[in-house]
Amino acid sequence: MTSLVDNDPVPAIGEQAATGETAEIFADIRSTLNVEVVNLIWRHLANFPGALQWVWASLKPLYLGPAILPADNIRKTLALPHLPPLSRDTLRAAGLDVSALSTIRAILDSYQHTNALALVCFSAFLTRFQSAEASQKATLFPVDFDKSYIPPSRVALPRLIPMTEVRPSLANLIYELNGFGEDGDTALVASMYRHLAHWPTYLALVRTMLVPLQESGELQVLVAATRRIGDSLGAALASELSTTAPRLEIEPVLHSVRRFVRHPIARMTGVCALIGCATPRVTTV
Repeated sequence: MTSLVDNDPVPAIGEQAATGETAEIFADIRSTLNVEVVNLIWRHLANFPGALQWVWASLKPLYLGPAILPADNIRKTLALPHLPPLSRDTLRAAGLDVSALSTIRAILDSYQHTNALALVCFSAFLTRFQSAEASQKATLFPVDFDKSYIPPSRVALPRLIPMTEVRPSLANLIYELNGFGEDGDTALVASMYRHLAHWPTYLALVRTMLVPLQESGELQVLVAATRRIGDSLGAALASELSTTAPRLEIEPVLHSVRRFVRHPIARMTGVCALIGCATPRVTTV
């Protein structure tokens, strides 16, 4: 049942190929997260018998309540390195009109919303099933959560472009961007860059902005800090998970979740926030 129609870097069930309970869970994920796309980690977990059902049953209650404010805390308090914003004239010169920027902002907002939630929820999942002691020792960061968070509206995102359809120069740009901030596993290509590949000039601008931070090591520092925050907030929420490990081989599932959390999810939680701060909203163009 594995579908690699989108050139996924790991075995995954395509949304259109999903049937039965898998299709029902995918629909529930879209509804619960208020998004149009099921992220790769969920589609990958669908390859392990019983894993998608187990992980989603465990984490859905967090997504619906306890994880919302901690995730927003990450978005609002993560210390970002300075990045000069893209100017109105730069965007216009790059051929990015109001319509293009509106869709780009929708993509950035959607990923910033779901990445922070995923970082908290999946970190809680790892703590819950890897170390019961760690979840009891961890505490939330001493901040007051802003209870005014309003998630972005659900909008239809452009087609996720398969890497096999991307011309070599653009593919190389995506792979280069995917390595920014990464310290070991670049095989999992962040879907955000593939969504943004509809505007190559925008990705080129992003690359130009991020190169100095990559060369200085500031992006790696950002990702490391994001991992630590995710570990702490996730561990503090681990006790909220009431499910128990099912009768299946859980280590491959935990390995996959750990890989996603420590690499693309942690990386893009920080990098997406950074890019979003430098990209103006439509009203400023």
